[in-house]
Amino acid sequence: MNLSILLAAFISILSASGAMAARGTVFHDKNQNGKRDNGEPGIKNIGVSNGKEVTKTNGEGVWELPHDDNTIFFVIKPRDWSTPVNEHNLPQFYYIHKPEGSSPKLKYKGLEPTGPLPKSIDFALNPKKEPDTFKAIFFGDPQPSTIKQVNYIAHDIISELIGTDAKFGVTLGDIMNDNLDLFPSSNANLALIGIPWYNVVGNHDINFDSTDDAGSNATFHRFFGPNYYSFDHGPVHFIVLDDVEWSGRNYKGGLNEDQLTFVKNDLALVPEEKLIVLMMHIPLTNVGNRQDLYRLIEKRRYTMSISGHTLWHAHKLIDEKDGWKGKEPHHHIINVCVSGTWWKGNKDEVAIPHATMRDGAPNGYSIITFDGTKHTLDFKAARQPASYQMSIHAPDQIDPENENKKLIYVNVFNGSVKSKVKMRLGKGADWIPLKKTVENDPYYVELREREAANSKAGKTSLNPPSPSDHLWKIEIPPGLETGSHLIEVEATDHYGRIHKANRIIRIEK
Repeated sequence: MNLSILLAAFISILSASGAMAARGTVFHDKNQNGKRDNGEPGIKNIGVSNGKEVTKTNGEGVWELPHDDNTIFFVIKPRDWSTPVNEHNLPQFYYIHKPEGSSPKLKYKGLEPTGPLPKSIDFALNPKKEPDTFKAIFFGDPQPSTIKQVNYIAHDIISELIGTDAKFGVTLGDIMNDNLDLFPSSNANLALIGIPWYNVVGNHDINFDSTDDAGSNATFHRFFGPNYYSFDHGPVHFIVLDDVEWSGRNYKGGLNEDQLTFVKNDLALVPEEKLIVLMMHIPLTNVGNRQDLYRLIEKRRYTMSISGHTLWHAHKLIDEKDGWKGKEPHHHIINVCVSGTWWKGNKDEVAIPHATMRDGAPNGYSIITFDGTKHTLDFKAARQPASYQMSIHAPDQIDPENENKKLIYVNVFNGSVKSKVKMRLGKGADWIPLKKTVENDPYYVELREREAANSKAGKTSLNPPSPSDHLWKIEIPPGLETGSHLIEVEATDHYGRIHKANRIIRIEK
């Protein structure tokens, strides 16, 4: 007996006992008006969820699920189909049933009362071919708190993405920095990129005046729909998670039971050969009950996950030391963030803060190319050429008679434990390997010191550094002749691609 039959039997039992069931269709929206008209057929075998159970439509495209008075129903977009988008290119794949609406006491407006449940909740889909290889854009923590910072994002990031060949974008939480009234302005700017845009809820996107976790997403629901859901694009299955748990006083990383049940039921309908991509805000290793999630995915061969939150970029390979029991380590990406250090630092020639991240890497975003079960992440620094993939920190000039040892540091923005970095001093010289280190990037340390020294208050707005996960170093070798020397560096990123950079130092006597 398949899952759909079992679920139908379960719903019949609920109906007999007086529990409520919702019903609807998933249909081919031939005229693309978002509602089902005569002659628009239902689509079979499409996943639909109430945030816990998952069912599939029957031969006529009909689905049925239990509900209460706080339920968000959503269709699980299949491959080669698209959902409608609204005027801000936000996918419209859900129906919210909240008859009494959100609490009227919230500072930021939630949902108006939705009224009685419709006789039929219908989800529109349109055919759209999706190849095995495609690109998606990932933003970590744009986090504007003012309209001025919304404009920073527009000029620093969005303008260069207009015309992208990526198929969709995702913001990995902290869409806002507590000021939820800025959602409309931010969404309008993002819409100009011209692709569907999905959103993950972050700890700065919630209603802090809610007394519990269930009510904390009221404003997020009004703009973006469910706080966790899934969809297919090409051969890849994406799952959006809400790993921010609000107690009424503070937050922590965690996944509630309904969400874990949804993930289990969702994955039961996903073939083993698909790549599963989990998207969340708080890094997976900071989620308290992550072991429960590990148990659901670790037997699969193809999984990866991506988050934001920390304001630095890193590739984490999760293994048995963290309780992972899969055959291969789980690849978790902490994504480069848009806001850098919360839009701090001196402003440049166009009056935008440099916003360097706490690990010494520039602010920006990532573009991930998915190819079947494989992926490749491109680190893109804001308003910099795609070739800008590392920085070299070395003294401008040194005195060889000075006994203090001088160091060269290389920050490979997209580097990891898999990376190799080497350098040579002068054409024809031997290549020398650099040693990976986890420490504060001296470039960022000196940047903070320089900004503090040049400020009237004698301090910088930049936050303290965070140890960089992609830093290499080496002592400048002795015996260099007086004069100028070219430092050439070759570095591989996490995916084995070689990047090159140069810097000049001068030996003075």
